[in-house]
Amino acid sequence: MKKAIYFDMDGTIADLYGVNGWLDMLIAESVNPYVIAKPMLEMWELSKVLHSLRNKGFHVGIISWTSKGGTKEYNERVANAKKWWLRENLYTALDEIKIVPYGTPKAQAVDFPEGILFDDEERNREGWTGKAYTPEMIMKILEAL
Repeated sequence: MKKAIYFDMDGTIADLYGVNGWLDMLIAESVNPYVIAKPMLEMWELSKVLHSLRNKGFHVGIISWTSKGGTKEYNERVANAKKWWLRENLYTALDEIKIVPYGTPKAQAVDFPEGILFDDEERNREGWTGKAYTPEMIMKILEAL
């Protein structure tokens, strides 16, 4: 069994909900909230820890949803915006990036669903096949691995 770690983005590592007017912007099909969301962790520290874990054989990925109710075209732009954000903020610490339609069961969308998931949404943690934790636990769990 491959050791794996996955992160949700919105509300877990990217502060989408802290962007002023985020919901109105999403309804207007703007990708701006995804681009300007501030990191919720010290990303340089996280990147350093993830590189160390990758050297120990861990697979590191992102599993995030597109916008709820977004059109196909808008969700393609959302996926591109999220990938841009990751390039800008998480550097080269990732093996896998999956941006899937809103509501997709995350365990069905990744390569190693028996791994660890960090996600702010309870239903995603409950539906995960491996161990799942809230965002507040990220550094504590990673540093213990």
